[in-house]
Amino acid sequence: MAIYILLSRLTPEGRKTVKERPGRIKEVDEELEDIGVRVIEQYATLGRYDFVNIVEAPDNETIGKVSVDLCSRGTVELTTLPAVSVESLVESLNKARAEKAPPTPSGEDEDI
Repeated sequence: MAIYILLSRLTPEGRKTVKERPGRIKEVDEELEDIGVRVIEQYATLGRYDFVNIVEAPDNETIGKVSVDLCSRGTVELTTLPAVSVESLVESLNKARAEKAPPTPSGEDEDI
């Protein structure tokens, strides 16, 4: 499963909903689970975005469905970022580097 970062900004209607029904935040998490997206972490933030969510989804199509579904309600605007763990990035870079390494000249590794 892939990891995604969802940066969300509430619209005026969304702010009204959260103020009147704070539990709605967790209800949306349950809706995501029904679609096949697991909320790993969720933070309320100050600044440009109201919430930062770290989620796990099977593929881009599923996370795209989440984006369309949530944004079509008019209560939130999302920015979705696919994420790769640092460990995976380092492994991938090391693998690419090894594949580009020049081959050793013939016979150089042979025992005499």
